[in-house]
Amino acid sequence: MVLPMMPKATAVWLVENTTLTFEQIADFTGMHELEIQAIADGEVAIGIVGVNPVANGQLTDEEVKRCEADADARLKASKSDIPIPQARSKGARYTPVSKRQDRPDAISWLLKHHPELNDAQIARLIGTTKSTINSVRERTHWNTANIKPQNPVTLGLCTEADLEKAVVIAQRRRDNAIKAEERRKRREAREAAAAAAAAEVTQPQDATAPADTAATDSPATEAPSSETASGDAANAPAQPETPAETAGPESEPESAATPAADDDRQTGNA
Repeated sequence: MVLPMMPKATAVWLVENTTLTFEQIADFTGMHELEIQAIADGEVAIGIVGVNPVANGQLTDEEVKRCEADADARLKASKSDIPIPQARSKGARYTPVSKRQDRPDAISWLLKHHPELNDAQIARLIGTTKSTINSVRERTHWNTANIKPQNPVTLGLCTEADLEKAVVIAQRRRDNAIKAEERRKRREAREAAAAAAAAEVTQPQDATAPADTAATDSPATEAPSSETASGDAANAPAQPETPAETAGPESEPESAATPAADDDRQTGNA
């Protein structure tokens, strides 16, 4: 719900000029019901001049009368033809000239206490440049000797909400990077384990291959050739002949003469 431009002054006027309940006024102005009651009792907003929301175009007379007739109804602000300015979402924050000399101190404090913030976040948070951040980090800034780390919130360079939001984003980014690194390591470990298992499966088949290769690669024992055998026989020392071999040639004439004697005996008998 859109709140009025001056809530407390609007509440003062509604308390003084309408019969709306404290709850209805508190809901429209965004204040607490007890605070509206304190305004009616003259304990709060003393001396504040009331502002007419009807004259400002924030309410209509019909809307006020409708809520006065029904205590459970809630005031609805009338739509304005004035375009609502859009907040600037990108770019560096504007820093007043009187506070620009405090930016190096704020940069030093952020680098020391929130190292998870990147340069783009720091530049957007306090309205500085990356070159200034690098010079403060590397201690090459022209005023390095006089730089004293100070909280940018206390210096008025940013709000506590903006700082906390930037820190949360940076921490989430760091956690995501750590988780991604852990996932990468687990994936590499699984791939290494799978490769080792595949190597163990193929290792028994590879172990039989060298034996077969050794059997085929070993030179076959060839029988000695006839020339080699004759050469060895010629070179071998002569062995003495046995008596049986010596008597062999002398007995041959006797065996040869035996058939002739048989023939002579057959002739005589005839």
